[in-house]
Amino acid sequence: MSRRPPTPAAVVWAKAFVHAAALAPAAWLGWQIYEVWRTGSDMLGADPVAEVEHRTGLWALRLLLLTLAITPLRQITGQTVLLRFRRMLGLYAFFYASLHLAAYLVLDLGGYWAQIFEEIAKRPYITVGFTAWLLLVPLAVTSTLGWMRRLGRRWGQLHRLVYAVAVLAILHFWWLVKSDVREPAIYAAIVAVLLGWRVWRRFNARRTTATR
Repeated sequence: MSRRPPTPAAVVWAKAFVHAAALAPAAWLGWQIYEVWRTGSDMLGADPVAEVEHRTGLWALRLLLLTLAITPLRQITGQTVLLRFRRMLGLYAFFYASLHLAAYLVLDLGGYWAQIFEEIAKRPYITVGFTAWLLLVPLAVTSTLGWMRRLGRRWGQLHRLVYAVAVLAILHFWWLVKSDVREPAIYAAIVAVLLGWRVWRRFNARRTTATR
């Protein structure tokens, strides 16, 4: 039985929902930051800076994993319309990763941004985190249809960097927490499944071609 594609109106509503859902954590965090600044409340815990950095980094990772999940979901369901959401989710992952970096530079380093290079050299978890963000920059810049046409086949090769970004992001999270690694271990397992699916599909495709 063939699967009927969603109507254009349904796609518009779905995109509106994804936009709202992706922006909701940033909006909620922004309101909490304002309340802490205005009233001095402890709604962000004993260490508000660490909480802001943790949440923005966590949402960057979650959205990155959702982006990686689009291709397997499309292959399993046959719904090519899912590909319309991949760019959106990827850009939101970059948005939260940039907020994560900005929070570190502004709130943690206190505006002494030149120290970032010393921190990168001294702390491995910052090294891999900053490298992951740097790799996201060209992916975000070249995410448009115009860049897809300009780069051709090289576009797909470039955007495979997202796999390295996912691994580096997990490593950054793992090294950051140091002792209780249960949460990063869950995300590491998800990354392993998403990347393992791709390896399995490619292996099967090659084996099928070889037996023809």
